[in-house]
Amino acid sequence: MAERYADIIVDISHEKVDRPFQYRIPPELSAAVYPGVRVHVPFGIGNRDKVGYVVDVSDRAAYPAEKIKDIAAVDDKAVSVQSRQIRIAYWLKRQYGSTMIAALKTVLPVKQKLRQLEQKKVTACLTAEELLEAARECGERRQTAKARVLCALSEDGTLPYELIRRKLNVAPATMQALEKQGFLRIETESIYRNPVKPMAGTEKKIVLSEAQRTVIEDVLRDYRAGKPQTYLLHGVTGSGKTEVYLGIIEQMIAMGKQAIVLIPEIALTYQTLLRFYRRFGDRVSVMNSTLSQGEKYDQMRRAAAGDIDVIIGPRSALFTPFPALGVIVVDEEHEGSYKSESAPKYHARETAIQIASMHGAAVVLGSATPSMEAYWRAQQGEYRLYEMRARHGSSRLPDVHIVDLREELRHGNRSVFSGMLRELMKRRLAAGEQTMLFLNRRGYAGFVSCRACGHVMKCPHCDVSLSEHGNGMLVCHYCGYEERRRANCPVCGSKYLLGFKAGTEQIVEALRGEFPEARVLRMDADTTRTRESYEKILAAFADGRADILVGTQMIVKGHDFPNVTLVGILAADLSLNRSDYRASERTFQLLTQAAGRAGRGDKPGEVVIQTYQPEHYSIVHAAMQDYQGFYEEEILYRELMQYPPIAHMLAVLVTSADDAAGAALCAQLAALVKDRTDEDGRGGQKSQVIGPVPASIAKINDLYRHVLYVKDADYERLVEIKDMLELYSREKERKNLTVQYDFDPMNTY
Repeated sequence: MAERYADIIVDISHEKVDRPFQYRIPPELSAAVYPGVRVHVPFGIGNRDKVGYVVDVSDRAAYPAEKIKDIAAVDDKAVSVQSRQIRIAYWLKRQYGSTMIAALKTVLPVKQKLRQLEQKKVTACLTAEELLEAARECGERRQTAKARVLCALSEDGTLPYELIRRKLNVAPATMQALEKQGFLRIETESIYRNPVKPMAGTEKKIVLSEAQRTVIEDVLRDYRAGKPQTYLLHGVTGSGKTEVYLGIIEQMIAMGKQAIVLIPEIALTYQTLLRFYRRFGDRVSVMNSTLSQGEKYDQMRRAAAGDIDVIIGPRSALFTPFPALGVIVVDEEHEGSYKSESAPKYHARETAIQIASMHGAAVVLGSATPSMEAYWRAQQGEYRLYEMRARHGSSRLPDVHIVDLREELRHGNRSVFSGMLRELMKRRLAAGEQTMLFLNRRGYAGFVSCRACGHVMKCPHCDVSLSEHGNGMLVCHYCGYEERRRANCPVCGSKYLLGFKAGTEQIVEALRGEFPEARVLRMDADTTRTRESYEKILAAFADGRADILVGTQMIVKGHDFPNVTLVGILAADLSLNRSDYRASERTFQLLTQAAGRAGRGDKPGEVVIQTYQPEHYSIVHAAMQDYQGFYEEEILYRELMQYPPIAHMLAVLVTSADDAAGAALCAQLAALVKDRTDEDGRGGQKSQVIGPVPASIAKINDLYRHVLYVKDADYERLVEIKDMLELYSREKERKNLTVQYDFDPMNTY
């Protein structure tokens, strides 16, 4: 039997996961050693017995055989939280392509050299009468500081250490002396950093609809029967999907289980947290990028210790180390932000299903506009589908108007607001109702170009145009490069260097010109940079301190403002004009979600969609809130072109400081795949190879990018192709060349 070797992490702390050690697997342990298993190994010069975790297994030794020690034993105790996390890291590495180290750092909780927060308290060791007598004696000896402490403890048997220090002005040496004398005891306890502030208010009791009750009962019945599934909840905007999540989680907590609730945007955290906090109190916490490293790590510790029941956050919250996970909720499951942009490029939906299978947990996917992948799988019977076609309570879907901007232009209207939208905004302002204006773009201008020679101001490090901002700066939204706006064209010297103005700042300026009395808020990536900016903007709008909220995609996702009766979609075509096979799907989803923000209270809502393509099927079906009609048209296109979900697609991205070297490697990888496809004896349809070609953005941060795509209906075949390319790339070890893999990419490269 060939020798087998295991890579083992001896210290699972986050700082040291980049240093696995290789051990030989004894033949008698061969069947019991696999990624995630806990083992005992001899470590260091003295061969001290250490517990480690297997992170990878291979047939190749990384060191001379005589220098490799044997694994001592396999720990056959129950599967630990760490073991599960390493198993999911290994799954990520294999399914999505990355190094094991990158996968581990994605999954394991952040652990750095952080000062652990501690809280000291002082507890009396004598009765109140004895303390008062001792205080009197101290006073006679002019030990006034000791007397103050003893008197205070006689009234309250336990006091915070810092209160005695600061309020009673007592030095630490004095308290240590009293402790030695046996008068008191100083105790230290660790405390967690908690990012969730106490929230006022109680949850209103809502009578569930029959559709809501059916979903809750079915999910719980399956779980109790030991047959948890993946459930797709397709409910129109305002149909009460969150109430379904709350109902399921409430019962899970009653059974001693925990829940993970994924949301696509940090901007949604505040409203979601508010509803969950009012139901479950301080047993709820959050996990997102606005938290400090200490707060993040403490939330992981609280979860592992069972001190919280529910964690809410974007995709990174998926790896919360709950010991008894019962359900994972993926709200707005169609959102592209659930796909990681860095290796491993995992999708939270598929990863949630894998994690749930390890725990025996249920997965609930929810959306008003399910992804094509999720709905197609539900149609195939892989997921259990539930439809909620009506809004909950008295609210109804808004009336939607499509405005043809070509007609507006013919009638001389060059404003960003159509005549209909301007009139409806005027009525809302008069009635004291609120308006949301959605634009799928940030900043002040899309790009700056010379009207004389056509030169476009571009980033010197990336193959993209610079965006103009209101502060006079031109900014690259890829690498962050900035330069001051020029007065003249750098190529021809013309003074006609102008911006194409279609950003949120320009919309706000136009509103101030049209409606000077209106109170306007703006919410986009530039106004939400600070930790609490999301909450401040949303709270101000919810409290009625603004009449109009202007924003990008983040304002149309999941927010619930009862006084919003008008939504204006200013440039419905922007997302349609991308060279991406998902463009129509994204447009339909955005428009449907945006329209769903109107009329969520007792007042009826209206929506105005401004577009240059009013006849496009994604816009027509979005206006009618007709998901089924859109799906039937879109799936025909996907079948014709063999795009996901009908087939799977692997993008292979090569980046290099040298353009020619990157192009050459990409060509070699493409040739390998074509040879593999030609020799594959499985039968059936061959893998389709597209490319290699320069990426649509051919340079970012001074790195050139080349890409090739491989399509195949069999996902496992693509994984095998990825493994082959990884092996080839490792063996060549090309300097300054990197290869990344992206399965079923959310964006084409």
